[in-house]
Amino acid sequence: MTAEAYPNLPGGSGGSSPRASRCTGDVCITCSDTAVQVRVARLLPDGLALVDTGAGQEEVSVALVSAQVGDTILVHAGEAIGVVTEP
Repeated sequence: MTAEAYPNLPGGSGGSSPRASRCTGDVCITCSDTAVQVRVARLLPDGLALVDTGAGQEEVSVALVSAQVGDTILVHAGEAIGVVTEP
């Protein structure tokens, strides 16, 4: 699996840079903490989403990614950092 990282920022996979960023590991490259895969249950106003964690639902920010209902996203510290795609 791969994940689009920061598609709405310059240099991200949705930006104009020819070198698209991708999440390639199981941990955050900044702090070595683990990102969690969750499924988007509902999009909310102000760049937020209600997600299914498998143990319940939580509200997270999806402001940095282009996520839709049903997408699996990677969340770190309450912020979606990538949309998981199947190769």
